[in-house]
Amino acid sequence: MIRGSFLYAKIGSLMLQDHQINWKSLITNFNDFPKKGVIFRDVNPLFRNAAAIQAIAKQLIHQEELSKIDYIAGIESRGFTVAALLAKNFNKGIILVRKVGKLPGKTMKKKYNIEYGSSIIEIQEEAIKKGQNILIADDLIATGGTANATAELIEEMGAKVFGFAVIIELVYLKGAEILRNKGYEVRSLVKYYD
Repeated sequence: MIRGSFLYAKIGSLMLQDHQINWKSLITNFNDFPKKGVIFRDVNPLFRNAAAIQAIAKQLIHQEELSKIDYIAGIESRGFTVAALLAKNFNKGIILVRKVGKLPGKTMKKKYNIEYGSSIIEIQEEAIKKGQNILIADDLIATGGTANATAELIEEMGAKVFGFAVIIELVYLKGAEILRNKGYEVRSLVKYYD
């Protein structure tokens, strides 16, 4: 079952040609960070590029999809920036998905497994209403653990996941593939295969 559907699956590649933005040239790679053997893909230089941040919103959502999206959920922390770009460009509100203990008031929590143990994310209870369509935004999908937990939490709160919009997809870690196999639409601007 497809939970959400982007109308223009190839709009990113088309817009990329129009804007001539070389996304990978704006992403800095740091070897052995935060630990040995890991290549950290840093999007901060991309966020400092005015043309790139304008293009992010235009390439991840098409105008005709807006009526199907109620809110954009940003995953802590760089996902907040991506969500804010999309929200401002398309006049949508943002829902913050945070690590446990960071949000005031009543929250809904989701525990999930990470590489060496577990983690917990939360969303304020009043942020989501039953039946709403939520687009989830983040800077990157790696193994997909946090993204999957976010989708499950949103659905447990009675809403629907419209899809995922991310800048980077680490294809070799198969997180986006897992999400797609569950029926979620995942859109990314840049793919790394190794």
